[in-house]
Amino acid sequence: MKTKKFTILHNNDIHGDFLAEVKGERGKLIGGLSLLSGYINKVREEEENVLYVISGDMVQGSLIDSEWKGISTMEIMNFLAPDVVTLGNHEFDYGLPHLLFLEKMANFPIVNANLYIKKYNKRLMMPYHIINKAGFDILFTGIITDKILDSLKMDKLIGSFVSLEEAAGEVGKICNAYKNDDIDLTILLTHIGYESDIELAKILKPEWGVDMIIGGHSHTVLEKPTEVNNILISQVGVGSDQIGRFDIEVDDDTNSIVNYSWKLIPITDKIAKPDKSLKEFINSFKTEVDRKYNTILCKFSEKLTHPKREIETTLGNLVADAFAENAQTDFMLVGSGSIRVKEIGPVVTLKDFLACFPYDDSITRFEIPGSSIIKIFEHIMRPENRDGEGECYQVNSGVQAHYNNKERSLTSLNINGKAVEKDKFYTLAIQNYHFKNCQQYLNISEGEFLASGKQKVVTTSAQEVLEEYLKNNQNITRKSENRLVYS
Repeated sequence: MKTKKFTILHNNDIHGDFLAEVKGERGKLIGGLSLLSGYINKVREEEENVLYVISGDMVQGSLIDSEWKGISTMEIMNFLAPDVVTLGNHEFDYGLPHLLFLEKMANFPIVNANLYIKKYNKRLMMPYHIINKAGFDILFTGIITDKILDSLKMDKLIGSFVSLEEAAGEVGKICNAYKNDDIDLTILLTHIGYESDIELAKILKPEWGVDMIIGGHSHTVLEKPTEVNNILISQVGVGSDQIGRFDIEVDDDTNSIVNYSWKLIPITDKIAKPDKSLKEFINSFKTEVDRKYNTILCKFSEKLTHPKREIETTLGNLVADAFAENAQTDFMLVGSGSIRVKEIGPVVTLKDFLACFPYDDSITRFEIPGSSIIKIFEHIMRPENRDGEGECYQVNSGVQAHYNNKERSLTSLNINGKAVEKDKFYTLAIQNYHFKNCQQYLNISEGEFLASGKQKVVTTSAQEVLEEYLKNNQNITRKSENRLVYS
């Protein structure tokens, strides 16, 4: 039996988390890409066969990223020098043409097997990549969540095999065509969420020989890898505060992992020294951003928080109320994922604001019957939508919805203290992104939204509305008001 040891380091959903922070009682320096790079460099020096991979969503989440539309991120990622990366949904935030430009900037391969240019049946990206390390061949391929289609609704050229069964078929196609006897290890990089990774592993054929799924998207933190259908599944949360580490032993005769250990490694100044050159490079961007955006926008009465997308939050309440006031609407649904920080304030700079709400979009007000409103809330409050992979919402003051988890039913929906009537018409406003994906996210069609003929674009820039609201409302606060209640 001929075996070889490998170390596989992996991240996912870094989301522009470039800078280290001081946390904890003793003021430890935690995270940041210069510390992360320092640890990766240290492992590369200590171990003989090291691979570093990223499972999507390198971009979006910081002003350094959004100010340069991901160009800064790609330059910074070139310092980390990952061996292979797969796409996340946020890699598409700046548009498909810009993504293709960013890919050309990358000094590392970006793999995806299930995204196609439909007319020509050509894959958009490199579908697989084989790395020869210490005489062993390691095959990487990647797939992505159907959420990328949400960003590409207007682009009729691009399509994808997005269901788990179709994605599994694309993985099988790559393995059937390129996984010969010389391939010793097969690793699937995904960006579909942890629960979907488990379902995917169940339907992958053993003959395809996938050994590992390294995932992203759901920001799941695991104590140990999950093993399904003899496939190891791992993921390491979000940001740069930690990294996953596999130490594995691969058998060249059976092309399989015969032994492994895995650790979730906290990135602190105790385990590595910062990469000075990368720190200086990041600071060159930070200096420009600070100079431009460190002006005070407003001050809250207290810190507002947004710890989880699936629950009502004080920051979410403020954002929903601001948009509802502008739209003059009964119901305002704000995508929880469009709020990108866990806390903000009391002092809010323009830099803080843009990091909090980096996405801009139009907001449209529709007039729809109460039966459709009830249908929407039944859909967005259902338990399976609150699993870390669903699309959740923040709602405005005056809305009170109660959902019974055991009975799986919406038990009450009130607006300004009165029950919503099925035959009565109400106004509801949403961001254009959610309108374009309303069937999937809200369980009603575009036709149902437009049936009354009474719709109006109330703003072409949600970001501008929120900025002006904050400027003109000092010392405000919000509390949790049981707008969305689960029992």
